[in-house]
Amino acid sequence: MATTTADKLPRRSEPAGKAARRALPRSGHAELDGAARDPVGIVCGQNESRVPELVPIRHARMLASPFAFFRGSAAVMAADLARLPRIGFEVQLCGDAHLANFGVFAAPDRRLVFDCNDFDETSRGPFEWDVKRLAASVAVAGREIGLAGGERREAVRRAAFGYRRAIREFASMRNLDVWYARLDVEPAVEALRERIGKSRYRQLRRNLDAARAKDSLRALGKLTEARDGELRIVSKPPLITPLEELTDTADADRQLQAVLAAYGESLSPDRRRLVESYRYVHAARKVVGVGSVGTRAWIVLLLGRDSEDPLFLQAKEAQPSVLEPYAGASRYSNHGCRVVEGQRLMQAASDIFLGWLSTEGLDGQQRHFYVRQLWDGKGSAEIERMSAESLGAYAELCGAVLARAHARSGDRFGIAEYLGRGDAFDKALVRFSERYAQLNEGDFERFSEAADRGEIPVAAGDPKA
Repeated sequence: MATTTADKLPRRSEPAGKAARRALPRSGHAELDGAARDPVGIVCGQNESRVPELVPIRHARMLASPFAFFRGSAAVMAADLARLPRIGFEVQLCGDAHLANFGVFAAPDRRLVFDCNDFDETSRGPFEWDVKRLAASVAVAGREIGLAGGERREAVRRAAFGYRRAIREFASMRNLDVWYARLDVEPAVEALRERIGKSRYRQLRRNLDAARAKDSLRALGKLTEARDGELRIVSKPPLITPLEELTDTADADRQLQAVLAAYGESLSPDRRRLVESYRYVHAARKVVGVGSVGTRAWIVLLLGRDSEDPLFLQAKEAQPSVLEPYAGASRYSNHGCRVVEGQRLMQAASDIFLGWLSTEGLDGQQRHFYVRQLWDGKGSAEIERMSAESLGAYAELCGAVLARAHARSGDRFGIAEYLGRGDAFDKALVRFSERYAQLNEGDFERFSEAADRGEIPVAAGDPKA
């Protein structure tokens, strides 16, 4: 077999990687600690710091399916991972690297890229925690869409292989090449054109066009209305609740402008100047995601030249990462800053409006937020419609992108040598993921039973907009 560039690893990686293999064989990653724990208690424990009237919506969204529960229970898996042996190679973790937290968005040069896109739980920690979260999500999603056991195992294997192959490639690259590496979507789709057939290619093109059109101008049409001659964000409580419906404070608008000024201080001077070229118009609380529901999230409408020049920002509350009790406290005193700096370190290209602030909330408590554009060419895969082949290909892509993120912040040489050229780690992740998917189904059942008994509040109907 021909030797590839990825096989030529620097010798300095060998001692650390081989020592780690002796301390924790790669086959050991198949293990899952079976110690009893309380998944319902862990999930509900997070509700103490959340908006009480939104907690039932969080529970309802998590009850939609075992995969939805998995998405909302990062804290449960963090506790599970913390009981497992650690290799010792630390990186900047996404912290919640499941399949639905990867996607397409517009880079600052306006080209669409594919990358990790959720960093609420980012923290420094063992690289394998992210990989196991990703692999487990593939197994859970595979069950959700009705794949056979062999098909699920193959999809998980491809996720692990995608990570292992990519980290070895990055270990063979120069530091600057690793830093500049990114997955541009357009050339990647064109490269697939002959392999996926005309129908699938056309569908991909339509999806990309839809993502590209998802911007502040589109948000203006979907989320606002003219009221008394002014643009206002529509009121659809509890999912979208304008600021004036939440507080009697007469100078709420003035406070919002002060908040924007504080946010501007976290930006570079050129980007601060851009934000200052817009004027504040309106704000509303907006329910987002699954696991994030109940944390305070705001959308803010700004206008530039005129009413056809909108900028929608999202200010999302940042609470301590679910990993911190096990990986150690963040070095950042502001969790919004933690999210922003983690995202900048892991992503190949980040939103130019990415910033953070600390402000007093409506409840009088000091809270941390990070800020980004609400919609900026964002698109996500429709996991529930994937075939076995599609899930495997997507999982492999996510694994490769995750490896690139880890290569920027950790010992890519040691990780690559530890994982090696063989598939021992891949096989271990397959076994681990099947076990975890089964554990997750049991957790989901316990959560559902608690809801049936009335022990946890659940919003009626389907609350997801």
